[in-house]
Amino acid sequence: MPPTNLPISRIFPANSTRRQFLKNSAATISGLALSSCGWRLADVQSALLDRFAEKTGIRVVADVFSSNEEMLARVQAGGGRAYSIIYPSDYMVVQMTELGLLSQLDHSILGGLDRLKKQFQNPVYDPGNRYSVPLSWGTTGLIYNSEQLKEAPEDWSYLWEHKKELARRMTLASDVREVMGAALRMLGYSLNSTNQDQVKQAYAKLVELKPAIASFTTDAWRPQMLTGDLKLAMCYSSDANEVISDNDKLKYVVPKSGSSLWTDTLVIPKGAPNPDAAYKWINFMLQADVAASLVERLSFSTPSEDAFSLLTPEVRENELLFPSEAVLKNCEGVAPVGKFMEVYDRYWTKLTAG
Repeated sequence: MPPTNLPISRIFPANSTRRQFLKNSAATISGLALSSCGWRLADVQSALLDRFAEKTGIRVVADVFSSNEEMLARVQAGGGRAYSIIYPSDYMVVQMTELGLLSQLDHSILGGLDRLKKQFQNPVYDPGNRYSVPLSWGTTGLIYNSEQLKEAPEDWSYLWEHKKELARRMTLASDVREVMGAALRMLGYSLNSTNQDQVKQAYAKLVELKPAIASFTTDAWRPQMLTGDLKLAMCYSSDANEVISDNDKLKYVVPKSGSSLWTDTLVIPKGAPNPDAAYKWINFMLQADVAASLVERLSFSTPSEDAFSLLTPEVRENELLFPSEAVLKNCEGVAPVGKFMEVYDRYWTKLTAG
């Protein structure tokens, strides 16, 4: 029998390399086309796809969207019926659930949910994992060149205190919620504030800093950090771990006033053409050895206790991938803010214009 197709929508915003996992080269694929700015995927990804196809007879077909929001628009326009699995981020799970776009999961078909770390068994964005299964997680923080900085950054306030030293040698993420969230946390407010005065204060602080910012980018900093053209960049922990492996002078810190804690998930949309295959894919990705391979080769932090136990001591003790509870307690997930997003977008447009 010919292999069954499993359409998968993998979300990775254009301004985010952390979420890049599947990349399409045509309407259907039997292999994988790699992105020039992606992870070192070739042997890992093709091995996973081949292994899944061998085990199930199912061939994976992938589409890529530029953002969670673009994916949502496609699904709302009826595109959800084209996909058996979607990979949204945590905040988008909330939004899609509220819009009634996701199928409630049958936990009796899934294996390994009871072996997730406690914080992922009942996440705030999806209590009881009714609609989603966590695949990977991490933090947002600062990567810096320890040789070029006189002292190591400990908090977001470092950017303002050392803006002369960092002038045109630092970048911030091209992400309104991450950047505004960093300023909000520094000021002692929630990353998800819907208080207009608080967001205005965060914007005012960022305006002060803007002349010292080289650019707003979420991936172009990588080669610039390696060559020494940048001293510091705001980034995701998974990306930082990849780059640090190429230059031991680079370090990563989660600011002590707090930052974002992100989770990427697997969900089954309503109207999925092949839900049986979707469950098989989820169970495959939940396998301890598969999940562990994603950590060791792609710098994903795994929510699986069984996968964690398979990691080498060096990886398990890597606080960049698995930060302490003391670090995590000040972190928040990015949550939807409804119509208040218009306020964030208005200030972001003003900040990044010109």
